[in-house]
Amino acid sequence: MALRQLGHVAIRVEDIPKAVEFYQKLGMVNVWQDPDWAYMKAGEDGLALLGPGYRAAGPHFGFVFDNLEELQQEHQRLKSQGIRVGEIHSHRDGTASFYGKDPYGNLFEFLYEPAGTFDQARAAQATG
Repeated sequence: MALRQLGHVAIRVEDIPKAVEFYQKLGMVNVWQDPDWAYMKAGEDGLALLGPGYRAAGPHFGFVFDNLEELQQEHQRLKSQGIRVGEIHSHRDGTASFYGKDPYGNLFEFLYEPAGTFDQARAAQATG
């Protein structure tokens, strides 16, 4: 299967609320926010903001899938090719993913985003 989309980039920030406010001013939509991380969208593209207390992953880039079965198939495919990847795990925002590293130590994520997950956030920000 060919990858469909590079869906997000994750960066470190020192202050989640301040970073969210900044990226909203650029025109991004705040989709999810917790004390240690936030997820912003610009169209179909995402930006994860990782605060100082976020420990699940470091800066990375993520490929997006809209079908959980495809994510599971890709997980098995990469493992069968000898690519070391972590286990698939569910996230608090309803998504699921696994992480791996390229030969140079760069972290990547394969992420399942359920269809319509972010439509409500987009609508709320548009009316708010």
